[in-house]
Amino acid sequence: VQLQASGGGLVQAGGSLRLSCAASRRTSNWFTMGWFRQAPGKEREFVAAISWSGTTTYYADSVKGRFTISRDNAKNTVYLQMNSLKSEDTAVYYCAADTSSRWSMVGTSYDYWGQGTLVTVSS
Repeated sequence: VQLQASGGGLVQAGGSLRLSCAASRRTSNWFTMGWFRQAPGKEREFVAAISWSGTTTYYADSVKGRFTISRDNAKNTVYLQMNSLKSEDTAVYYCAADTSSRWSMVGTSYDYWGQGTLVTVSS
């Protein structure tokens, strides 16, 4: 499975961005999908996850209420809508696929990763 993340860019604090993650295979529709991020000098951290059906989602406390993860299985695409962005949201954002649907917030549980898209929030 190849994952292609896009949608990053430069935005002012308080603004919004929508990230997309396109998968190369329709079978990815059966996978739990997640978003992670890595800020400069920091470790990668979990952001959000969504079940294969899209009915269950989970968020890191730091983004809860501001970010929304969703998926369109007809398009093999997962989205991350980011609102009320803060400077601390600046990071490279990665989408990932958990082919065993372990429903984990740990990066090592995810088997495939996209290349990352940079989000920069200016204050």
